[in-house]
Amino acid sequence: MASHSIYTTAEEALSIIQSNQRLFIHGSACTPLYLMRKLAEQAPRLRHVELVFISVLGDLEVQKPQYQESFHINCMFVSAPVREAVNNGRADYIPVFLSDIPDLFNKKILPIDVAIVQVSPPDSHGYCSLGTSVDIARSAVHTATRVIAQVNPRVPRTHGDGLIHVSRFTHMVYQEEELPEVNYGENTTETELAIGKYIAGMIEDGSTLQMGIGTIPDAVLKALTSHKDIGIHTEMLSDGVIDLFEKGVINNRKKRIHPNKAVTGFAIGTRRLYDYVDDNPAIAFLDIDYVNDPHVIRRNPNMVAINSAIEVDLTGQVCSDSIGSIQYSGIGGQMDFMRGAALSEGGKPIIALTSRTHRGVPRIVPCLKDFAGVVTTRGHIHYVVTEYGIAYLYGKNLRQRAKSLIDIAHPDDRELLTKACFERFKQFL
Repeated sequence: MASHSIYTTAEEALSIIQSNQRLFIHGSACTPLYLMRKLAEQAPRLRHVELVFISVLGDLEVQKPQYQESFHINCMFVSAPVREAVNNGRADYIPVFLSDIPDLFNKKILPIDVAIVQVSPPDSHGYCSLGTSVDIARSAVHTATRVIAQVNPRVPRTHGDGLIHVSRFTHMVYQEEELPEVNYGENTTETELAIGKYIAGMIEDGSTLQMGIGTIPDAVLKALTSHKDIGIHTEMLSDGVIDLFEKGVINNRKKRIHPNKAVTGFAIGTRRLYDYVDDNPAIAFLDIDYVNDPHVIRRNPNMVAINSAIEVDLTGQVCSDSIGSIQYSGIGGQMDFMRGAALSEGGKPIIALTSRTHRGVPRIVPCLKDFAGVVTTRGHIHYVVTEYGIAYLYGKNLRQRAKSLIDIAHPDDRELLTKACFERFKQFL
């Protein structure tokens, strides 16, 4: 198949890239790692090529220091492969709601010269699939001047918005390689399982769920085995949904929009997940400007959004993307779903976090660290959950919020938090 006339070499395909251009790089499990290695080989002829993307996985060769004169990363989410580069000043970060990123492409705020994507082989009609990552990739492909595709039979064919005809590709390069894998469930602790049980107790039968990135969403899914008629409308899918699909817990019957289908923008997990979504008509991978639109999200009743945080201050400000001045991740879709769930009839927007880090650092704090970013504002916060319980902050004044948050903080942190409250509010709680 690789010798078919529609394919060319990586060198020929990448020769269309010139200095000072902007490239879109497909992300998550579909990060085109082979073409990134080949692009790095062309560094001597290139200068100031800008690379834009959201989360990427795997060993991204072009982010290494020796290529910084040739390639500059300007990412819209800071994932592990580029975290050091961003915080060392070799790369930049654009804070933006995930739902807004397609508009940056469509309105030519970030016009794309070349999009590099990884797709499934074409079917008998000439259509390839964007596989596990439709999200912002669909808009990038539709707006880019040119498109290079790494065609990989290990990419699943997914249903939804991710079908791209071969005529859209300037060049196609055939390369089979395994997709990067992440197993969120294998690192779940007893603390996170306790949080999962609290949240599961908040979820009614017939609810629709959104799960953010990390181990806590998988802990919630593990605690839902006795629930019924659960729906999925989420920016991301992980392995935790598979068992619930197979047990009939997730069936999407009660959803008001896209009934009988799980809706997502991308999937990150193990090969088991990638095989599960392959040609699965019960899962629709849709454009992120639709999936993450709060006005779309709110249309499903009992929408439950479950997202994590790095720290929460005593007034309810949520930092989810940074540790002080260290950029750790990004805004992503947290606010899209926090607002959408808040507007949903019977909806519950939830921030879930352990009371302390694994190193013992408190996560409910008197005030956020210097330079920390606020992702979810105190005007948007509703529920905060730790292993010590549930704090409901909506409609509460600052002192009431502080009292509720202290009650779910780590017991060894409560005295310090109470003193901080008295200093701020001039009276005991």
